[in-house]
Amino acid sequence: MILRVTCLLAVCLLANAETHSTWSEYGGAPDSAQYSSLQQINRSNVSKLEVVWKFPTVDGGKYFFNPLVANGLIYVMAKNKSIVALDAATGKQVWIHAVEPSIKLVTDRGINYWESKDHTERRLLFASGNFLQAIDARTGESIQSFGNHGRVDLKQGLDRDPEKIHLVQSTTPGRIFENLIILGSATNEGYSSAPGDVRAYDVRSGTLVWTFHTVPRPGEFGYDTWPRDAWKTVGGANSWGELSLDEKRGIVYVPTGSPKYNFYGANRIGANLFGDCLLALDARTGKRLWHFQMVHHDIWDYDNATGPKLLTVHRNGKTIDAVAQPGKTGFLYVFNRATGEPLWPVKEKSVPRSDMPGEQAWATQPFPSGPPPFARQKFTEKDLSQFIRNPEERARYRDLLQTARNEGLFTPPALRGTIEMPGNNGGANWGGAAADPSSARLFVVSKDLPCILKLEPDSTGTRYTSSFGFLFTSDGLSPIAPPWTSLTSYDLNQGKIRWTIPLGDAPDLKDTGTVYPKVGPVVTAGGLIFTATRDHKLRALDEDTGKILWETTLPAAAEGIPAVYEINGREYLVVCAAAVDSVAFKTPVKIEGAYVAFALPKQ
Repeated sequence: MILRVTCLLAVCLLANAETHSTWSEYGGAPDSAQYSSLQQINRSNVSKLEVVWKFPTVDGGKYFFNPLVANGLIYVMAKNKSIVALDAATGKQVWIHAVEPSIKLVTDRGINYWESKDHTERRLLFASGNFLQAIDARTGESIQSFGNHGRVDLKQGLDRDPEKIHLVQSTTPGRIFENLIILGSATNEGYSSAPGDVRAYDVRSGTLVWTFHTVPRPGEFGYDTWPRDAWKTVGGANSWGELSLDEKRGIVYVPTGSPKYNFYGANRIGANLFGDCLLALDARTGKRLWHFQMVHHDIWDYDNATGPKLLTVHRNGKTIDAVAQPGKTGFLYVFNRATGEPLWPVKEKSVPRSDMPGEQAWATQPFPSGPPPFARQKFTEKDLSQFIRNPEERARYRDLLQTARNEGLFTPPALRGTIEMPGNNGGANWGGAAADPSSARLFVVSKDLPCILKLEPDSTGTRYTSSFGFLFTSDGLSPIAPPWTSLTSYDLNQGKIRWTIPLGDAPDLKDTGTVYPKVGPVVTAGGLIFTATRDHKLRALDEDTGKILWETTLPAAAEGIPAVYEINGREYLVVCAAAVDSVAFKTPVKIEGAYVAFALPKQ
């Protein structure tokens, strides 16, 4: 028995090493693990890291792009949202593909790379201006045979008037499976939102291959969780975040967001499948295999945005291929990857009722019995920050917490205002988790970002919209006591938290966590976690303890996911440092950003 387990572990480790030794996909690999099996850089030598090249973003704009690496080239976004190919060892520019100057919307968190089995075709696929495009990865030239002269109109095929669709393209890339690119979408937030269909296109021709309707049609599973014919008018339930793939099983895992409108649902009474779900779809056909809905009838904008993490868990004497989904709510849900069965029981618990006209908030919501939450889920007077030193400001927040609806995680939006915690931009977000697929260790970055929702009637008097805002004090800090950002380490074999630390610092403060972060951690076989944050710091943490082993100052603040790769036997870490400072994120500033590459000194 011991020999069999040892052999299985060896096979698993070898498979992980092969899958995670490159960085040719967003997040490193199809499983969204944000993990590298490279270990040249490790605990013993990480303090020796040095800058080996820089590539400036040039235009002063904001970037948080996760680079891709393939065949000696590293692909980045810079120079007015252009796609730029660099020599991965030196950072020297090889070619540039400029995006049309009039187009502001680009897949700017990352792009997709595809290579044919015989290696003769190499393509980069990305979206801009609601068009899916393909370019030659060797030259940067548009591939005219793809779609209509190199692009596919993503507004087409949604059974809505394309002229009335404002937004359908996500700024997060999809996933490549065999010869398909599978895409989610980022619909707008209003009542006239586009449908959130999940779609797959042929990477060579651009032809639409399959569609999954996240707002079901007549005869489709889940149709009865909406009002009759809701699919004709209701939008959203879209996947604007990160998709994950089990390539062996041919399953794509799709985290979906809220139906629209986000904060008032009288026009969509019901549980609203497949909003706020983890969907397991057949990657070849789009057929639903299983689903789990984390929020019924979402009226809080509690989207699932973080990529589902694929791991192998050892539990009760069994080896289970699992998928873990962190959420904005602060909950971590873990399922059997093949069947959808929760590894820890999930209980439906009663939640507060809505007092809004026409609204029917769902009576219960699913609460996992394990693992423990990674974020705070309520905000009361005793949680007020010690850094609110102005008595009048402290009194104002105390009054707000007493007079608004404030009954915990699922308090419905109200006319008098509702405290939302960890907030609709809190908890875990895109890029915000990493995993060691074989050790069942999961690392989640979360932010406690309380906000207030206040509903108001629109001009028709029949619908309501929300004025909502994140709560900040006069000095730009959160009114809740720190930490404002945390990194939590889980052992999913045990379903327990191993450690939690504040991640980053606010200006002139220590151990508070940064304010309003979007941080993408990367974990490596060298026993390290790398994170770059909005406080201009890049840190290497010990995977076992969370202790900082090394840190350095970057030329600008950072968001997004670093890339780890190897060229000619040398391991590199590349970070995009071109974001806005955490306390100045609302203020337009010119950013002196750059992609910065680190490596150990040559021997």
